[in-house]
Amino acid sequence: METRNLEVCLTPALLHLHDIKDSIVVVIDIFRATSSICYGIDNGAEAIIPVATIEACRSYSHSDFLLAAERNGEVVEGFDFGNSPFSYTAEKVAGKTIVLTTTNGTHAINMSRGASKIVIGSFLNLAALCDWIKTQPNNVLLLCSGWKDKVNLEDTLFAGGVVHHLKNEAYTLDDAGIASEDLYVMAKNDLRSYLKKTSHSERLKKLGIEEDIKFCLNLNVTKSIPVLDGERLIKM
Repeated sequence: METRNLEVCLTPALLHLHDIKDSIVVVIDIFRATSSICYGIDNGAEAIIPVATIEACRSYSHSDFLLAAERNGEVVEGFDFGNSPFSYTAEKVAGKTIVLTTTNGTHAINMSRGASKIVIGSFLNLAALCDWIKTQPNNVLLLCSGWKDKVNLEDTLFAGGVVHHLKNEAYTLDDAGIASEDLYVMAKNDLRSYLKKTSHSERLKKLGIEEDIKFCLNLNVTKSIPVLDGERLIKM
């Protein structure tokens, strides 16, 4: 397989600098949207529909879909749940379609719609994702959702984990990829301790949801790769 590009975009605010039309975009929002999406799809959710706004999510209220909305780390009043992975257990989501809007993750998904393919990455499906990427001929862009268009550590660290697993393949790396991998190598033996210093970790701790943070750092507990098919994220 000929050399492909493996690049990291540290925030959606920089996405316009990348040509994604022939690329696979991996959307990353570790705390917590993409972790919950991976967990929900692996637990049998039929589909997850990512929408940009609370109003768009509410427009599905006359359907039999589950409606999930999160802003600033909290469940939006009047919705079934937010983006805690513990809301995406098999008991709650198997066979269901969920409409989801979040502060950062669904924004990044919607910004990526010009890509050749959009898939969802988290520590939960890291190995499965990397194994699949190795088989693909496309360039790959790892898109960190960040926090309101600012860089965050947890998404950058995960992007570095993907680079670390793929760097011996035929890829040309960019500087953001090299930097994120250096960060991952420094932190990988104790992700939780390293990520305690992140701003979003502090934000979530104030909301009393440390268990979510802990869960989102589990490695390889799911094998599914969610892929965007039209408007719906489904199991690949």
